[in-house]
Amino acid sequence: MKRTAVLLIQLGTPDSPKTSDVRRYLSEFLNDPRVIDLPWLGRMLLVNGIIVPFRAPKSAKVYKELWEFGNGVSPLISHTENVAKKLQERFNIEEVDIHYAMRYQNPSMYDVMEEMRKKNYEHIIILPLFPQYASATTGSAVDLAMKIIRQWWVIPEVTFVSQFYDSEGYIDSIVQRAKQFNLSEYEHVMFSFHGLPDRHVDRVYEGSDLCKDQPCETEVNDENKFCYKATCYATSRLIAKKLNISEDKYTVCFQSRLDKKWLTPFADDVVIEQAKKGTKKILALSPAFVADCLETVIEIGDEYQEIFEENGGEKIQLVPSSNDHDRFVDGLEQLVRERL
Repeated sequence: MKRTAVLLIQLGTPDSPKTSDVRRYLSEFLNDPRVIDLPWLGRMLLVNGIIVPFRAPKSAKVYKELWEFGNGVSPLISHTENVAKKLQERFNIEEVDIHYAMRYQNPSMYDVMEEMRKKNYEHIIILPLFPQYASATTGSAVDLAMKIIRQWWVIPEVTFVSQFYDSEGYIDSIVQRAKQFNLSEYEHVMFSFHGLPDRHVDRVYEGSDLCKDQPCETEVNDENKFCYKATCYATSRLIAKKLNISEDKYTVCFQSRLDKKWLTPFADDVVIEQAKKGTKKILALSPAFVADCLETVIEIGDEYQEIFEENGGEKIQLVPSSNDHDRFVDGLEQLVRERL
């Protein structure tokens, strides 16, 4: 076997909930052209002149809540570190080293990959921890990895994992998390994925085809296999099947939107709609996030709970993310072994 390094990549998190650290994180994140795909000058003016100055102080307060939830650390960091340690245990007798890094902030891809370069591996497997491909997540992580590797004098064999939405271990980890709750108590289930601008999914297709021209809600095919919307729906179908949830009992939706030209239905609208229908209890899963973070713990767990109650609902029960679940680690192990 070739001496191999596996690099797990997560999105990233501020170094602390201090406003200065949150500002630094948001600036790096939102200035990524794969995240906000505007011309350079327009993106700079929007991000550095409007979004970051106004958003950083507000976000810092929310990140403080997240740090308290994580016992003084970012859950994203602690869960990713635990996953890396558990995965390393699966390869302790083999020449495979597991590393992890954040696309934005620390531990940075630049520092971690420099350590990898010095160890002179024969093979590197880049595994972004985003189950469904999107240019703003997997695409950005792979793009930066290639830019870094391109500067090396010696370039080893490099393999990329672009998505794993149908990985059985990943699906099972979510199913087993959900089974911690009595599903019969909940009148409706929502699968809430992070939102994307419509134009991001439209750019997956060639020519004049758009996402709306594809059967993304019902199937994955050769045309839409890298469409984020299609793989989000496919993920939901796989989980629902294993949990025996009928199609009329769940909704696939998208959270964290910035404007109306994002993937619909919007998760907060679904929450309001269900409450007004008389639904009292919703079970909420967030399969796009393999580790609990701001979008799961705070946005769904706190903000959506408040919206639900304001409109007559009682409880939105957030199902924890895969985090460091053993079945999730099983799925990652399989992804790596398939590429060794």
